[in-house]
Amino acid sequence: MTADGVYVYAITRADITLPDGQGGVGGPPARLRILRHGRLAAVVSDAPPDLRARRRDLLAHQDLLLRLMDEGPVLPMRFGMVAPGRDTVLRQLAADEAAHTKALERLAGCHEINVKALAAEDALADVVAEDSTVRRLRDTARRRPGYEASLRLGEAVAAALARRASEAGRRLLRELTPRARAVAAGPEVQGCALNVSFLVERGAGEDFMAEAHRFAGAHRSHVQVRLAGPLPCYSFVAAEARPASVGGG
Repeated sequence: MTADGVYVYAITRADITLPDGQGGVGGPPARLRILRHGRLAAVVSDAPPDLRARRRDLLAHQDLLLRLMDEGPVLPMRFGMVAPGRDTVLRQLAADEAAHTKALERLAGCHEINVKALAAEDALADVVAEDSTVRRLRDTARRRPGYEASLRLGEAVAAALARRASEAGRRLLRELTPRARAVAAGPEVQGCALNVSFLVERGAGEDFMAEAHRFAGAHRSHVQVRLAGPLPCYSFVAAEARPASVGGG
């Protein structure tokens, strides 16, 4: 990826101040600046000409957003958002001032926590004990070993694991949703029964994570729960979050 112009990190309220000692993407880190219009500001820097998704730059982008969130609500831009120039950014702030201001109000005091639910590891014994179809296919494979028998057994085990993860994912979604201000479904992920982001008030984040960990421990034979957060509110920038759903059944 090559880039010239203005790299945009976030849209914030106009009274934002830049974190001390914080740089932007690029090597050396680009100098940050603020473009203001009305009630809004955009945090930007010059875009490096050799912009790529290097770990260094991804971390710089994310760290800046998290530090900005310590001061107030932020509409985060995904990594690599480059505008042709400052005038383009200012025109966008002017054109969407009302919508952006409303979105900042909605995100005030919150951060994002992502929750993924995957099939449990090392759960074969539980699947065999609970699923009569798997037991029957296992016994058949033992009596008459062969490729077809092993294939059917493997498919049945995979389906049972996915079904158990989906059922647990639905329960997890029901338990966590009341603890969040909003919920947004993430993209489908291979092998993942649930990929959902929650808009959680910052003061409630520890309790939210603790409840998710409690659920994971209580249902470890059915599901793996992976948590990521606190994160910038990427999934809640749009005016309406997508409804959450659980895959696999």
